[in-house]
Amino acid sequence: MSEVKVNKISPRSGTGVQLGDSGDTITIPSGATLTGTQNIANTSLVGSGQITINGTAVALGGSITLVTETRPTFTSITPNVVENTQTTCVIAGGNFVSVPLVTAINSSTGARISADEVAFNSAAQITVKFTLPVDGTYLLYIENPDGNAIQTSAVLTVSDAPAWQTSAGSLGSFGAGASFGTINLVATNSVSMAKASGTFPGGMTLNSGGSGTSTLTGTESGATANTTYTFTIRATDAEGQTADREFTITIIVGAGGSMGFN
Repeated sequence: MSEVKVNKISPRSGTGVQLGDSGDTITIPSGATLTGTQNIANTSLVGSGQITINGTAVALGGSITLVTETRPTFTSITPNVVENTQTTCVIAGGNFVSVPLVTAINSSTGARISADEVAFNSAAQITVKFTLPVDGTYLLYIENPDGNAIQTSAVLTVSDAPAWQTSAGSLGSFGAGASFGTINLVATNSVSMAKASGTFPGGMTLNSGGSGTSTLTGTESGATANTTYTFTIRATDAEGQTADREFTITIIVGAGGSMGFN
């Protein structure tokens, strides 16, 4: 075998360089690299060779149409804060196909819980029912029947709503002009409380607490007749869930002070 070693082969101006003749084999040894800077047209890649694209064999010089997969998309889930009991949520997005598989994934433990029910409303909306017994944040995995799927970030929060410990009804009877002292209102998990409706006696103030307990304080003013005041206090937790409770306070005109506290 003859061997010629050169650093560069250059054709005469306007001519080309041919490597071998018909029937010859051009061998590139293992470890060697054949480098070019020009694109090779499909028409130049003729012959019996082929390459495989996405599992499909394509002859050199041929072409293939690649099929683009359509995955579902996610926009929102409403409500995005739920309790541990079964809750209906509406998921908005796109490219949903009847009927997707929907799974909630605990972002801390990785535990996967399938939706109790999934209803296909349209390609842009599905309705699901979840029962998630463990508090925390959850990702959603949505998979169409064809296997195309999407996994969201943590978009769903499971949290216990405020739970009232103070009984509904009368908070006591007080004389006109008397001090209310400190009346404690307790709701587990609450971070704030506010009057949602109704009327306080004159001089009463709600002091919203951030640790599950708020207070009513002040000194009565303005009553001219025996009056029962009815009002609703709304407790709110860190996730924005609320719980309402109705209370009453009675003012007795002509009494010499507090008539007692229940």
